[in-house]
Amino acid sequence: MPSFDVVSKVELQEVKNALDQTSREIGTRYDFKGSKSSVELKEDTLIILMADDDMKQKAVQEILRTKLSKRGVSLKSVEFKDPTRAGGDMLRQEIVIKQGLSDDDLKKVNKAIKEQKAKVTSQIQGNQIRVTGKKRDDLQEVIAYLRTTMKDLELQFINFRD
Repeated sequence: MPSFDVVSKVELQEVKNALDQTSREIGTRYDFKGSKSSVELKEDTLIILMADDDMKQKAVQEILRTKLSKRGVSLKSVEFKDPTRAGGDMLRQEIVIKQGLSDDDLKKVNKAIKEQKAKVTSQIQGNQIRVTGKKRDDLQEVIAYLRTTMKDLELQFINFRD
């Protein structure tokens, strides 16, 4: 039976490349001369952005957004938390990279597949959903349906098998 998996993954190497490009741009831009602004990857899914003031924090955030999108990382998979004071005039902002689908997202996608009334079955397997059906066309309809209805999630469709 034909099947495919619905997942939400971010290529971490592309995130690292975007962070390197952002750091280089911060180091070369004139408006950041003498600034202590920086971005660094703490864990695989946590970026720490440090900035001198609110204006520089917004500028670094915009640079990072641009670099991530140019590297092919969807901004739907990136969650910018509110900046907090970090001693002196410094601002600290945590940026979380969403890796995988949460339980709520899995249930929401699974419910959407079932509401479509297509001749397919779907089941949650870990942090992904396996969709199987008798016809390839049914599976392609489900993919098209999920792409139009799940605008807030970054979904990939992998392991398409006949």
